[in-house]
Amino acid sequence: MNRSISWTKVVALAVALVMVLSGCGAASGGKTSGAAQASAGGGQAGKAEGGNLTFALATSPDTLDPHRSGLAVAVRAIRTIYDNLVVQLPDGSIKPWLAKDWSVSKDGKSYTFKLREDVKFHDGTPFNAEAVKYNLDRVIDPATKAANSLALIRPYSSSEVIDEYTIKVNLSAPSQAFLGNLSQALLGIVSPTAAKKYGDQLGKNPVGTGPYTFVKWDENADIVVAKNKDYNWGPDTVENKGAPYIDTITFKIVPEEATRIGSVQSKQVLAAETVPPQNIAALKSDPNQQLLQANTVGLPYTLFFNLRKAPWDDVKVRQAVQSAVDVESIVKTLYLGNYERAWSALSPGILGYDKALEGSITPDINRANQLLEEQGWVKGTDGIRVKDGKKLTLRYVDGSPNREKRNDIAAIIQQQLKPLGIAVEVVITKDIATVIYQNWDYDLYGNSQVNSDPNALYAFYHTSAEGERPTLSGLSDPKIDQLLEQGAVETDSAKRVEIYSQIQKYLIEQAVILPIYVFPYTVAASKNVEGIKFDSLGYPLFNDVRIQP
Repeated sequence: MNRSISWTKVVALAVALVMVLSGCGAASGGKTSGAAQASAGGGQAGKAEGGNLTFALATSPDTLDPHRSGLAVAVRAIRTIYDNLVVQLPDGSIKPWLAKDWSVSKDGKSYTFKLREDVKFHDGTPFNAEAVKYNLDRVIDPATKAANSLALIRPYSSSEVIDEYTIKVNLSAPSQAFLGNLSQALLGIVSPTAAKKYGDQLGKNPVGTGPYTFVKWDENADIVVAKNKDYNWGPDTVENKGAPYIDTITFKIVPEEATRIGSVQSKQVLAAETVPPQNIAALKSDPNQQLLQANTVGLPYTLFFNLRKAPWDDVKVRQAVQSAVDVESIVKTLYLGNYERAWSALSPGILGYDKALEGSITPDINRANQLLEEQGWVKGTDGIRVKDGKKLTLRYVDGSPNREKRNDIAAIIQQQLKPLGIAVEVVITKDIATVIYQNWDYDLYGNSQVNSDPNALYAFYHTSAEGERPTLSGLSDPKIDQLLEQGAVETDSAKRVEIYSQIQKYLIEQAVILPIYVFPYTVAASKNVEGIKFDSLGYPLFNDVRIQP
């Protein structure tokens, strides 16, 4: 019996330290402002039940099919509808959920799970080994067009149904991330009956085993889920293992941040996510509101150069941009001390984060100019550099709406690079799926990912295999490929840390990326809302929520 991988002990120490430093206690899964501490404790103050929690989201989910989603915002709702085989606690340990127990083969390539026998999907379909096999196979089936779930499930190859409630899962290679990844919402277990019935439309008709059942989704307006009265198998991340206390949750989609936070203050909604930095101080001092916050871990918000396009395939041109961009100024100006600056491809709190990179890059406009001149880029009469008759332009693509002030980052970088002689073309689009992931039409694009293991770097920096979706960076370096492959299977935690340190240093030295900020997930809520908690990755949990009169 092996319910945790050896490296989780290291993760436990790292995550625990982050939570101590940030005020995120494991008991509540998050932190609150001092004024809100007493009222955010998970329903201990009363026995209130029923009611509708209105919760404003910053953007619209792409889909409620966990296997096809690529957006963190979708997980807010996905977590209410679906359960996972295992759960990861804030200390990094892996505990049972839909799986009661498991064992791991000596070679680390097979996991045998014993499943709960008392679980049914919302549509009445039995939860069993056949359902789990269907889900795992569905993720790797090209017809599913899986998104982030595909990277999470690797190196899954097949599974065998031993009996109705026992399944053997086979990997093509050992993976130190696999078990922890099974706890992530995007590997939630969907109803096989519903998946076959709805096909590509499962995302609009989601069916899981979770504490809430899907009611409706009005496009760009709201998503409604209702209490699953039969629920009785909550994970160790919540106190209430049974049916939720409240009747329904209405996720309101409110992209405009002033409107979103104003709707909490005016009591049009009871809670709203992603509090703008300029509103945090006021919310902390508001006697009618509480501020809940959880640190996220994984890959911080990072700008990726597209190394497939000239001149960004030239390391010195990338290093010139790296030297000219003042990240510290950007983060302080836009986030007012509420967001941490990112220094690496990984965020603090995750196994292998290289603290030595902090402070390693400082703005140096003289060096930036020298690097471009060495590469033959000469300023023209209009101040824009030219080489071989071609102007030095950078196509910076970002999405709409202005999530976390990311459009503002683009505008500031445009101004910071102008004196260097780089013309930055800022393109704001609602169709990121086409522009970025189909046409790959960008020189610089920002993204982040919530994840529990440094193996997340594999999907962003390993050379893409034929037929696979290309990486955002387009990096292809055999040395980095080898390190990423070693990091995925290495069982010695200290060796894993060293492997990922080498990778992080390379990405900064070669200016493959520009790390910008570490995202703190914040929720503004009315004082009469109790029991909103957060999982180990910073996603909200609603099993314990009560609404006091």
